[in-house]
Amino acid sequence: MDSDEVPPTQKGRSREIRAQGLREFAGLKNDTERLDPFRLAFYAKLLVVPFEAIDQLSDETRGHLLGIGKDDWSGGAASMKLPDGRKLIILNPTHGRNRQNATLMEEVAHVFLGHKPSRLDVKVPNKEGKIVAREYDREIEDEAYGTGAAALVPYSALRRFVLSGKTVNEIARHYRVSRALVEYRIKISRLWPAYQENVLRPQ
Repeated sequence: MDSDEVPPTQKGRSREIRAQGLREFAGLKNDTERLDPFRLAFYAKLLVVPFEAIDQLSDETRGHLLGIGKDDWSGGAASMKLPDGRKLIILNPTHGRNRQNATLMEEVAHVFLGHKPSRLDVKVPNKEGKIVAREYDREIEDEAYGTGAAALVPYSALRRFVLSGKTVNEIARHYRVSRALVEYRIKISRLWPAYQENVLRPQ
């Protein structure tokens, strides 16, 4: 494979190759086409349900998730599958579509990478109420996010954009993802020095 098509690190190359597989599965023809995670979710047997459709939440819980706690969660997947084999996914409705794309793409990547779902442990440590602690595997979560991000913003196109002087904002608008995701891709792919030279250089 041409070195211009994959990042220079072993981890980066591994995730890029898997991400390219996801893009090919989605039917994309080139590295500048946008990947729509919502369409890909169908093939991953994920059912994305609007937050408003969840009517079992108390007003207090709903208010917390959409208010003071809105920045503490991006989305969630039900541990039990539906009768038709699909898994329920809920995305934070206070987040924009660009951020939701990254959240859903991470869930899609979990499925295609064959990851075992994380488990939620519910404990009641004091009178203030329940605390939900998630069994968190940093390596698995990092692999899913990294692979999903690479599928959304392929290295080969990202490298060309950076070398041609495209800004983070321009790249983010092109792929309909957040600035944070593009900056992550640039840095994790070792393209930050090139970005500084071609985009952030003094005028």
